[in-house]
Amino acid sequence: MTFDPQSLKYDAAGLIPAIAQDADTHEVLMMAWMNADAVAKTLESGKVTYWSRSRQQFWIKGETSGHTQALVDFRYDCDRDCILVLVRQEGPACHTNRRSCFYRSVREGEVIELMKPMV
Repeated sequence: MTFDPQSLKYDAAGLIPAIAQDADTHEVLMMAWMNADAVAKTLESGKVTYWSRSRQQFWIKGETSGHTQALVDFRYDCDRDCILVLVRQEGPACHTNRRSCFYRSVREGEVIELMKPMV
C-alpha cells in the first residue's frame, strides 16, 4: 500500500504534531508541527522538515544550526493524528542548546531542571 500524506488527520490549520525521538536511545527530543507538504518533503529527502507556525514557512531541522535530524523511520498513530519520527540527531535538538526540549520536570510541585545546555 502506498502512503499518501493527505491520509493523515490535520487540524483546522492543516497541521499535525510531530514528535522526534532518538532512533537508538528512544529519548524523546522535541515536538513540532508538520503539514502535508512537510511530511512529503521529509519522506522524500530524509531530512526532517517542519512547518513554522510563527514564520509560516518550512524549516529543515539543523539547516542553520547544524543540529540536524536524519530520518530513520516515519510512524503515525492509530488515529492518524500524530506523527513519530525516529531520527539520528546531530547535536542538541532544543533551541536552548539542550539535548531534548523536555528538560524540565515537576516533582512534588517543584520544577526540576533535568539537563544543562550542551557546550
